[in-house]
Amino acid sequence: MNDEIYRAMSESVLEGETERAVKLANEAIQAGIDPLDAINLGFVPGVDQIGEQFSCGEAFLPQLVMAGETMKAALNTLEPEMAKQGLNRQLLGTVVLGTIVGDIHDIGKTLVGTMLTVAGFKVIDLGVDVPVMTLVETAREHQADIIGVSALLTTTMSNQRDVVEALEDLGMRPETKVMVGGAPVTREWAKEIGADGYSEDAVGAVAVARHLVGAG
Repeated sequence: MNDEIYRAMSESVLEGETERAVKLANEAIQAGIDPLDAINLGFVPGVDQIGEQFSCGEAFLPQLVMAGETMKAALNTLEPEMAKQGLNRQLLGTVVLGTIVGDIHDIGKTLVGTMLTVAGFKVIDLGVDVPVMTLVETAREHQADIIGVSALLTTTMSNQRDVVEALEDLGMRPETKVMVGGAPVTREWAKEIGADGYSEDAVGAVAVARHLVGAG
């Protein structure tokens, strides 16, 4: 019986069917299914599958966005029940996320935040046009493992370097890792500024973040 509902949960994520996912999450609660099992055995395999399809070019950005939003809706439905039962998902780490000062591009950064949340990270998304010291101070306040900083303009890329340098000046390196991304950003640029990780898409960003916290 549970196998059937887990399969349906996975399908709802793959198809980006948010209402169906929420309905299945509520059905799982009513059936007394462990919310953590619903997440890990039901919804997460769907996310993993769409991620693999995206990496292979068999799925595209809109499908990835819809899958991420569907998974998020399922999590939001299950979390109150988890809190009631005193259950916690295993937290892989804390990530402070933001598009750097001078830049207001949001879509890619938001998708990265969604996928990191789904993967088991606590994500503090500061939005767009975020000053360097706001990123750094937030990371210090929350003892973040990673700062993820996006730049979509060649004119704002240099501000990513400032994040790395500010962390060094405050003695927060190497404990606080830095991931960079954005359309003009390259692996070579990440290496040049001393960042710890780079990815060109959200699926890759999850893999990089897991590696940086020693979880994969």
